[in-house]
Amino acid sequence: MSERPQSAATWFEIPTLSIERAQAFYEQVLEMNMQSFPDENPMVVFPKDPAGTGGALVQREFQKPCESGTVVYLSCKGDLAPVLERVKAKGGSILIPKTEITGGFGFFACIRDTEGNTVGLHSTE
Repeated sequence: MSERPQSAATWFEIPTLSIERAQAFYEQVLEMNMQSFPDENPMVVFPKDPAGTGGALVQREFQKPCESGTVVYLSCKGDLAPVLERVKAKGGSILIPKTEITGGFGFFACIRDTEGNTVGLHSTE
């Protein structure tokens, strides 16, 4: 039997109706560049550290954006306040404002993206 991974999560996918709109939203909100991945279905990959968890925006017939599905938390650098301002400026909405996590685990917020997904944001500041 192979060794168990150190993290329960190894990959995530955020469904889109318009991959171009979703890519523009996440690149501007998180201030990063994403990379298109050649696949029969459109896919745009989030940057990651070599040992980190990877993920992508996807546009597939069997995956649709949803308000009440699984929530993925994306890591943000620095204070969440300016990130949340960019969310609003780029057409998203704030569901849960910046909130401290008890026990010194940083801060989180939840947003609704331009596709209708609920997505979490996390930062240590």
